[in-house]
Amino acid sequence: MDWAGFRFQDPAWLGLALVAPLVLLAAWLRERDVKARAVAFPGAARLKRVRAGWRVRLRHLPLALAALGLLAGSLALARPQHGTLREDVTTQGVDIVVALDVSGTMAAQDFQPRNRLEVAKEVVAEFVKRRTTDRVGLVVFAGRSLTKSPPTTDTAVLLRQLDDVRLEMLPDGTAIGSGLATALTRLRRSQAKSRVVVLVTDGDNNAGEIDPATAADMAKAMDVRVYTILVGRGGRVPMPMRARDPFTGGVVTETVMADVKVNPDLLKRIAERTGAEFFRAEDPAALRQVFDRVDRLEKSEIKMAAYRRYRELFPPVLALAAALLAAAFLAWATGLRVVPA
Repeated sequence: MDWAGFRFQDPAWLGLALVAPLVLLAAWLRERDVKARAVAFPGAARLKRVRAGWRVRLRHLPLALAALGLLAGSLALARPQHGTLREDVTTQGVDIVVALDVSGTMAAQDFQPRNRLEVAKEVVAEFVKRRTTDRVGLVVFAGRSLTKSPPTTDTAVLLRQLDDVRLEMLPDGTAIGSGLATALTRLRRSQAKSRVVVLVTDGDNNAGEIDPATAADMAKAMDVRVYTILVGRGGRVPMPMRARDPFTGGVVTETVMADVKVNPDLLKRIAERTGAEFFRAEDPAALRQVFDRVDRLEKSEIKMAAYRRYRELFPPVLALAAALLAAAFLAWATGLRVVPA
């Protein structure tokens, strides 16, 4: 028997509880039989006006206490228990590091009404919220790279770190090789069955001390798959630029068309070298579809074992049963009892 964590370990003893009402029924039938066979006494009507003594009024107390004692005893023998549910989760899951480009070109406004970085952050956040059983980390890169969060299952912490990502937080440039190498460093000691880097960039490698091909070889040697995502389109794109107003001397932001160089072939080679896939997303909807695709490709294998840890509740019930039976015996010994036949 188990109801929301409460159970009886030996429920067969609950059958003993039926003895209690049987005892009371037997006592009631016995007293009724005594009254039926009683000899009529002249003037009994006058005796009814005589107030009965406390012994007469409490004559059923021993039997009532004994019945309650038997009831409590049956409950104690059935061993009531309360359990706390615990779950052990054994995961052969995925450790993922998202390497996010924060270079100046991520400010391009071809993802109207927001820029590339804002949309990328939103889509990455949605991806993180779906990977509740995996460890996910975050690396950002521009002219150099920075670890914002090592792989963790603490989604709230990771999302706060992601929200803190902004343009101009690193020297400008696009160091794809350095960003990938830093992400691989975060996975170096991972014991997960599967290790993945999701590299999100909108340009070509033009900075950093590590060549992207070298970083791809490192990933292959570590058996890490690198999914590469090219965000936005190349060529001329709307780009906000700050300039000084010649009339007022203040700094103003103007949107101008600027040339952005992309290198999809480089990202394809990185993905193919590591056994993963290359994607291109030129609008927010396509970027979401890409992350949905990665989410389906990299699924965790989860094994869950649930068990309850039970706490015994019978000691106080047993003590109550003993007290009731002892009280019943004392009451009987003092002369409180049903009138015998």
